Amino acid sequence: MIIFAGLRERLALAQAPMLAEGPPLGFITASLLALAFMGFSGIST
Repeated sequence: MIIFAGLRERLALAQAPMLAEGPPLGFITASLLALAFMGFSGIST
């Protein structure tokens, strides 16, 4: 949660395409974090 909050603050200041602002960018960030933690735990598909 703390990592995600920090990323949301940084993304709020970054320039993103109009379609990716707000919740879509949050979903993309959350999915990338989930993939990273799955990789750290050794889960593979």
